[in-house]
Amino acid sequence: MNYCFLLPLMLGIPLIWPCFTASESSKTEEVKHQAGSHLRVKRGWMWNQFFVPEEMNKTDYHIGQLRSDLDNGNNSFQYKLLGAGAGSIFVIDERTGDIYAIQKLDREERSLYTLRAQVIDSTTGRAVEPESEFVIRVSDINDNEPKFLDEPYEAIVPEMSPEGTLVIQVTATDADDPASGNNARLLYSLLQGQPYFSIEPTTGVIRISSKMDRELQDEYWVIIQAKDMIGLPGALSGTTSVLIKLSDVNDNKPIFKERLYRLTVSESAPTGTSIGRIMAYDNDIGENAEMDYSIEDDSQTFDIITNNETQEGIVILKKKVDFEHQNHYLIRANVKNRHVAEHLMEYHVEASTTFVRVQVEDEDEPPVFLLPYYLFEILEESPHGSFVGMVSATDPDQRKSPIRYSITRSKVFSIDDNGTIITTNPLDREISAWYNLSITATEKYNVQQISAVPVYVQVLNINDHAPEFSEYYDSYVCENAGSGQGLFF
Repeated sequence: MNYCFLLPLMLGIPLIWPCFTASESSKTEEVKHQAGSHLRVKRGWMWNQFFVPEEMNKTDYHIGQLRSDLDNGNNSFQYKLLGAGAGSIFVIDERTGDIYAIQKLDREERSLYTLRAQVIDSTTGRAVEPESEFVIRVSDINDNEPKFLDEPYEAIVPEMSPEGTLVIQVTATDADDPASGNNARLLYSLLQGQPYFSIEPTTGVIRISSKMDRELQDEYWVIIQAKDMIGLPGALSGTTSVLIKLSDVNDNKPIFKERLYRLTVSESAPTGTSIGRIMAYDNDIGENAEMDYSIEDDSQTFDIITNNETQEGIVILKKKVDFEHQNHYLIRANVKNRHVAEHLMEYHVEASTTFVRVQVEDEDEPPVFLLPYYLFEILEESPHGSFVGMVSATDPDQRKSPIRYSITRSKVFSIDDNGTIITTNPLDREISAWYNLSITATEKYNVQQISAVPVYVQVLNINDHAPEFSEYYDSYVCENAGSGQGLFF
């Protein structure tokens, strides 16, 4: 027969004894309860299991009493304890059967001890009862604080995530007995991280409670507390930190740093020349900050490309410029992000624009003759200093330097500062009918700037020679020749 009741007197302990089992004998006797009640039990061993609280500081803590119902109290029986912990952790009073714990126990190290008991007749040395097994259980107290075993915690969540977005779940463990009241029942709370984050008290799930902008703050330290005993007075607690980083989304469009950029280009610069850089800034990072530049107007003279490493816009000369034709240009440049998700288009409705003023620098160019070549005529035998013709060259630059002229290797012509060509010796067409001259024009302020032009002078014939026979002729005639008769040469 099995009974479930309190046995404080029979066991000598003020504990709830969940189930008392009497076995080993078919006889019964009356056992007195300390409170005066009478119970009918089977004759034999009187125990099932004992309990001892963990962490008891007493070195002789009384656990309970083993007693045979054959024991009449005349000290003729001897009780012995065998098994794990017998003699080192647990001892027994051989005469009374009282069991004591002589060491402090930790349930988290070992929660149950299985022992064997013997009862021997002191006079005969024989066992009164068969050896029997019983259990000592270490009852739990709340002596362990919750611990977070997966530290450190780190999570990444996109910026501007809506309220309620899951960030991470943290979990604490409590070494106390989960079946012992609330000792291991945990409650999570937030010590630091409001108002941006919240935590579910029973699950440890952290969620976003307010939108966050990475450009204002890119990471947050959240401190979580776990309390056992569901937070009741006397509860133990443990804390952990969670580093929450905000990943970037493309919620910022690029914006030019300046409203007007001033660049210069030399009129001698070849096509393809990089004439300067413009720069827009984007508060986003990585791929979200990549941008493309363009010229709004259909410019035939300039182009703009993107430096993918620096994200600068490089202004390129597409067509040669001429200071004398146009000395400055005003172009309008745009910039926009290269990668924009459809759900973020609201942040990129209008592209950012700026103006670029390109000033053409005047290059010191050589003089320019009015004609590609000159052709003059002059009569032979004209006197020294006769006028042949005039050439003219101008400085195309803005400062208009005076021009000096000269003739290369000529002994019969000269030229003055006005470009007037005259003869220095008489000309004889019969000696030379044409003269090919090279006239150079040199800037007075920069003698390195020189131009040349060909000049062709044709010498015209005059009647300045009587006819002459090319040789002397001897003629013969007969003495009797008549009038009209030919001569012989």
